[in-house]
Amino acid sequence: MTLTDPKSMIRVAREAGGEAHVEPLNLGERVRELRRSRGWTLEEAAVRAGLARSTLSKIENGQMSPTYEALKKLAGGLAISVPQLFTPPSKQQVMGRMAVTKAGEGQAQATVTYEHELLAAHLTKKQMLPYRATIRARELEEFDGWVRHDGEEFLYVLTGVIRLYTEFYEPFELRRGDSAYYDAAMGHNVISLSEEDATLLWVTSLV
Repeated sequence: MTLTDPKSMIRVAREAGGEAHVEPLNLGERVRELRRSRGWTLEEAAVRAGLARSTLSKIENGQMSPTYEALKKLAGGLAISVPQLFTPPSKQQVMGRMAVTKAGEGQAQATVTYEHELLAAHLTKKQMLPYRATIRARELEEFDGWVRHDGEEFLYVLTGVIRLYTEFYEPFELRRGDSAYYDAAMGHNVISLSEEDATLLWVTSLV
């Protein structure tokens, strides 16, 4: 999957069924903003993302359109999800919107440790990022360090048993119906303890 235009227009559906243009997203500026907010040099960010420094520089300057694999590496290096690359914080609020996602019709996004099904994936300018997650990991060592990103996060156990590891607290064992709300800037990882892969409803604030 290749993005043909890093400044491609995001559209918001009107209630009447038409489409309204919103401010275009400059992916290069978004990546540069995220990198600088972490205090990273171009070289450091490239190393963290597993990309060549020249490649990252071209992305930031709008000189190339990254492949989906490159986007996944970028998101991983920045410790955010791929959709968050395209959803910058916004104070502007669009009223009267709704998105319905039928079971199994979410947007799939798989990683080594988690398998995400993004919900309301086509709704832009969201304040929250909801997704259903299947937890593949069984050991903390399967993660390449802590996951941490901007905003706050809420998880609700749908099936199975998990252990929630966080940077500043003792691990919590959570079962079906249990939930947790935490600062996502604090390092966190989740593993399955049950024989089957546990599933969660995860909601991340986009702030």
